[in-house]
Amino acid sequence: MEREQLRGIIPAIITPFTPEGEVDLKGLEGLTEYLISKGVHGIMCTGGNGEFCHLLKEEKSMVVETIAETIQGKIPVIAGTAACGTKETIILTQEAQEAGAQAAIITPPYYFRLPDDSLYEHYKTVVSNVNIPVIVYNNPLYTGNDLTPLVIQRLAEVKGIIGLKQSNPDLGQLVEIIRLAGNKIAILTGIDSQFYPSLCVGAKGIFSTAACIVPSQMVELYQAFEEESYENAFKIHTKLQNLNRFLEYEPGYVSPCKEALKMLGLAGGSVRLPLPSIDSRQKKQIAQVLKELGLLPKEG
Repeated sequence: MEREQLRGIIPAIITPFTPEGEVDLKGLEGLTEYLISKGVHGIMCTGGNGEFCHLLKEEKSMVVETIAETIQGKIPVIAGTAACGTKETIILTQEAQEAGAQAAIITPPYYFRLPDDSLYEHYKTVVSNVNIPVIVYNNPLYTGNDLTPLVIQRLAEVKGIIGLKQSNPDLGQLVEIIRLAGNKIAILTGIDSQFYPSLCVGAKGIFSTAACIVPSQMVELYQAFEEESYENAFKIHTKLQNLNRFLEYEPGYVSPCKEALKMLGLAGGSVRLPLPSIDSRQKKQIAQVLKELGLLPKEG
């Protein structure tokens, strides 16, 4: 995968489960086909929305392989291969490549708070031991380690690192990262509610939870922006904000995403423990948001 391919709408796909709690490979295949048909530009799997931390190593490989076989090279498959330790991250990345991934997306190690030099060495060591490109994933809310603009500037010089998913909600930090590293790597946002403003400051696209649910609308927004139809792009972004905010701020954001997919007749299933399932109040809120978007019929 080349840096220039890292752009546009890249859904962070869920991992559907059967009622027995096993990975629903058939459902995953169907969801992948659905997203491809809507014109997305890549698929990210085994990330946070894919419950990577609740998947066995063998299950991660099955997920990547199923998606890769379904896609057949039409768009890139980007596999999450994050782990607490550098050695395990290397192993998971090698296994993802064997399963068919064209790139790996990797958060900093979590649990221990690490100094900047250790974070830099982690990525540099991983990249030097794998044969697919790496996308750095900055998500300090969940990892406890924030990659500063200066660290990302250093990482952008490492051969084999082609991009960044920026999920720190500080838009000013995104602007600074693009200033320092935007000419070296592809920089995408990971925050749906900030998609339009991120494009305005130079982001190349988004790794998106919402794009699992509303892929057509997200692709339309991106295309409108690329065609310099900024007013239209902003209108679409504004229309999606209720969905975006709900997915970002409800506890256990994977559960609402899966419930929305089920309401739309797509594969979802339950989440694995210890993630919370949604309650009846949340189900009503999801249904209301989908009705507002015209994805479910309104009552009466």
